[in-house]
Amino acid sequence: MTITVYSKPSCVQCTATYRALDKLGLDYEVVDLAEDEAALQDLLSRGYQQAPVVQADGEFWTGFRPDRIKALAVA
Repeated sequence: MTITVYSKPSCVQCTATYRALDKLGLDYEVVDLAEDEAALQDLLSRGYQQAPVVQADGEFWTGFRPDRIKALAVA
């Protein structure tokens, strides 16, 4: 399973997402939207306007979602 966390600097919900993923031992890649303009434009075109945006197995969600993170650990 590939997990990508699109984040921005000083983002409290992003940090909470990292911690939850780390606690469950899930591997993930971080894309800093302040440095990756193409990724930012892609997410904006999909309608996302807040960070983090998490992509896992083709699905996207936004914000800190412990329920979705726990579901990833079960999968």
